[in-house]
Amino acid sequence: MPGVPPTRFTYLGPEGTFSEQALRRIPAAKRAELRPARSVPDALDAVRDADADAALVPLENSVEGAVGVTLDQLAEGDPLVITREVVLPVTFVLATRVGRGLDEIRTVASHPHATAQCRDWLHKNLPQAAIVDVLSTAAAAAAVAKGEHDAAICAPIAVERHRLNPVAEDIGDHPDAVTRFVLVSRVGAPPAPTSNDVTSIVVYIAHDRVGSLLGVLTELAVRGINLTRIESRPVNNRLGQYCFFLDCTGHVADARMGEALMGLRRTSAAVRFLGSYPRASPEKITAPPGTADADFSDAVAWLSRLRHGGVE
Repeated sequence: MPGVPPTRFTYLGPEGTFSEQALRRIPAAKRAELRPARSVPDALDAVRDADADAALVPLENSVEGAVGVTLDQLAEGDPLVITREVVLPVTFVLATRVGRGLDEIRTVASHPHATAQCRDWLHKNLPQAAIVDVLSTAAAAAAVAKGEHDAAICAPIAVERHRLNPVAEDIGDHPDAVTRFVLVSRVGAPPAPTSNDVTSIVVYIAHDRVGSLLGVLTELAVRGINLTRIESRPVNNRLGQYCFFLDCTGHVADARMGEALMGLRRTSAAVRFLGSYPRASPEKITAPPGTADADFSDAVAWLSRLRHGGVE
């Protein structure tokens, strides 16, 4: 029901991952049931099947790029909508069992993406240690707690969860790295506009028509809509046919965004609306001159006067 906060959340598990850490930043999640899912498809299907009210899943990482499985799952199946984004700094910790120091580490366990983002630190500080790939950073922390490996590269929340010793903190090679997560729910009315919003859509273009993608971008540009992200994904696993994921500044309730969506609906093969929701960044993007809602209202009134015999 609109306006009713979710009470059952699912997220990309297992417990102790960056996904759980991001979910716990949402106020409603602090008083709700949190359940880890084995995969992004499982998390989103739990929402589609009404086994959960909302799912938090990763959408993109500033180092690794877009999370393809999340994009594909949002583009296919029963429609879902994004209601919120969470941008989490990626802070990796090297953790061991209590009492074990850096000089005693012979094996380091983690997810391959995590070890890749800590490659320089590992080379400088643990050149002799063997790197062991596991399913997640949380699984690495759990394995260290059980004595299966000497150390884990994991999220701070996993260190607390398994009562490990943080031997070294902030060991990532990219200190400004962040991961963007999105909270996804069943289709309903989007959150109210805040004047600092994102609208996400999937656009399917006519691939046999010259300039189709240019036409999509033009619908946005002529209305002063800032495109903050564009990603392409193959359609039905067919080489050469793609859909495009677009993040735009603005809200579906804004006049300029409404006109752009109608234009895309008319000129594209298909459009899937993924939601309008508040931006995580407090920095606002100002609409160019002539594209504010008041400008659109003035233009509509002017056209109406012309149609009824007025001359200006």
